[in-house]
Amino acid sequence: MTIPYPSTQQIPAMGAVTPPSGAARPRLAFLGTGYLGATYAICFAELGYEVIGFDVDEAKIAKLSGGAVPFHEPGLDELLRRNLAAGRLRFSTDYKQTADFADVHFICVGTPQRADGMGADLSYVEAAVTGLAQHLTRKALIVGKSTVPVGTAEWIEQLVGKHAAAELGVEVAWSPEFLQEGFAVEDVLRPNRIVVGVKSDWANAMLYAAHKGVFDLAATEDREVPLVVTDFATAELVKVAANAFLATKISFINAMAEVCEVAGGDVTQLARAIGYDPRIGNRFLQAGVGFGGGCLPKDIRAFQARAQELGAGEALRFLHEVDLINLRRRTRVLQLAADLLGRRYGPAGPDLSGTRVAVLGATFKPNSDDVRDAPSLAVAALLAKAGADVRVYDPEGMDNAKLAQPDLAFEASMTDAVRGSDLVCVLTEWADFRNADPVALGEMVAGRRVIDGRNCLDSTLWTHAGWEYRGMGRP
Repeated sequence: MTIPYPSTQQIPAMGAVTPPSGAARPRLAFLGTGYLGATYAICFAELGYEVIGFDVDEAKIAKLSGGAVPFHEPGLDELLRRNLAAGRLRFSTDYKQTADFADVHFICVGTPQRADGMGADLSYVEAAVTGLAQHLTRKALIVGKSTVPVGTAEWIEQLVGKHAAAELGVEVAWSPEFLQEGFAVEDVLRPNRIVVGVKSDWANAMLYAAHKGVFDLAATEDREVPLVVTDFATAELVKVAANAFLATKISFINAMAEVCEVAGGDVTQLARAIGYDPRIGNRFLQAGVGFGGGCLPKDIRAFQARAQELGAGEALRFLHEVDLINLRRRTRVLQLAADLLGRRYGPAGPDLSGTRVAVLGATFKPNSDDVRDAPSLAVAALLAKAGADVRVYDPEGMDNAKLAQPDLAFEASMTDAVRGSDLVCVLTEWADFRNADPVALGEMVAGRRVIDGRNCLDSTLWTHAGWEYRGMGRP
């Protein structure tokens, strides 16, 4: 069922539960303090909850306890320091301390792609649940928030049954996350929906109480936050289905870019025209070098793998093509580079030796330092493999990029990267790059050639400044 808040249906009953700890409102634990868990922990402390963040990584916990967020997310550092000072937020590497403290335990660990296939690696989920369950001494609710294959919640129930005393009555629920990197604080405090998969009225009531701060904030701002109460399987599928749809939409417009490139059309105008249709909308219709990050690529692969296990592989066969289209856009940049630099693109690719290429962008999107499966870094590596002297710059992702691609050369600023280059590739749409002065940059380069891998530049402005411009799916 879907309950828009404010609502008179079931809300008073759901809010009347007494937390097992005896506290006035549930005490919350977030197991895993990577991007997901740390963001939720900090933001729920900001909503007034008592919160503990748990991780086995001592260095990460020490950094968070000292008031520093170990990744870049706008606005999060200030919230961390404020809530540490207020005493509402703490961090720990101790399972027992975490088990003793909280009433609701959110599992927020990573679920990377398995090394031996497309499926999700659930070893971190298993370690977190078993480590917690064996230290529980009272009734508690364990809530999955990580993105997982459908059926994981039932499996976690079995783990809890093995490792927690039956008389405690520990329950399991599921509540997927929908964070957008760069906008995550707003997504936690002001979500566009909350989904919970539950099996009992008690679990439902506990999860409502655990989110009451979100609903109260919405009420003060005269907003509604839809609450979707459903079963385990649906709650698990919501996240992967949403990611599959977004990935499909991105690959669709990139497929249209491929058609535009051979037909002489302009994919930016095509996207604008179809985006006016309210059934389609204009979000995620920006053609470019494709999607990346720690979610969409591995999630659509894991979704396909799980569907195959369940005997529904044919239903998701289209996601294989979505993945292929996405990966093709990376090699398209290499083709454009060869064309602009006057190098033949043979069966083994182009020979770009003797050329210098500036790559602007290393993260998979702006306002983040996340370089996981970043198309920008993948393209930089392809250019270097083809023999080019590649120089990379990113406003926030340099440290992570150096770890991911240690053989690439990195520069301390955009001007350092661009200076003396024969070709500039803009591969992440940071504001610094979108707003760069093409006249000033033109005086620094060896050749005024630019590939706009995100279609984020003003092509007329750059062309008038003497640049040979190539966009993705643009004439």
